[in-house]
Amino acid sequence: MTQFAGKTYWLVGASEGLGEAVARKVNAAGATVILSARNEDRLKEVAASLPGRARVVPMDVSDDESVARAAQEVGEVDGLIFLAGVYWPMPSTEWNAEQAVAMADVNFTGTLRVLGHVVPQMVVRDTGHIVLTGSLSGFRGLPGAIGYAASKAGVMALAESMRADLWRTGVRVQLANPGFIKTRLTEKNEFHMPFLMEADEAAREMFELMCDEAAFDKHFPAIFSWVFRLSRFLPNWVYYRLFA
Repeated sequence: MTQFAGKTYWLVGASEGLGEAVARKVNAAGATVILSARNEDRLKEVAASLPGRARVVPMDVSDDESVARAAQEVGEVDGLIFLAGVYWPMPSTEWNAEQAVAMADVNFTGTLRVLGHVVPQMVVRDTGHIVLTGSLSGFRGLPGAIGYAASKAGVMALAESMRADLWRTGVRVQLANPGFIKTRLTEKNEFHMPFLMEADEAAREMFELMCDEAAFDKHFPAIFSWVFRLSRFLPNWVYYRLFA
């Protein structure tokens, strides 16, 4: 079981929603948390409300210089949890280039920007814990998800590649794939969201994954996740008839 006491975890995307809820779990388990996001005032509110040690390092994951400055200020950490993300519902028939690129840049490329400053240090020390946040939407292309589903599929493939490279080292990589979570982002959806989870509930699932040293990934809610996981095995003509 993962020991958090005395460790330092950097949470990126910790100003609200799932990120804030995960920060509370990790901090309550004894870890010092470093909270990053763009909204410094909100981060300070979150830090002040946590039960343990916390500090704030503002950062914009879509900006190379911002990430470099933050990484230098943060220094070496025992763990990184990447939860930053943006989302707009978007079908191909209503393409918004600016928003589509923003989803790719924050959700996927932003992950790479931060990892580029953290992974090399962990490899040299041969120790570390990296947790990335994918999505059930990343298993197979979905309607109305241009930008978001593709960016999360990229994160999922990234985590799998890192796991393959690092699984014989002391650097542990994990991947959390949640479904719908009640946040400011999902409020944009006008369709029914099955198995909608509260942020605290999703954070509990994610924290359980982090505590399990033998596990690589977790998909939740479990029953809902099977719809997406099994869809990969459907022939194209069946899949698009059902989902398109």
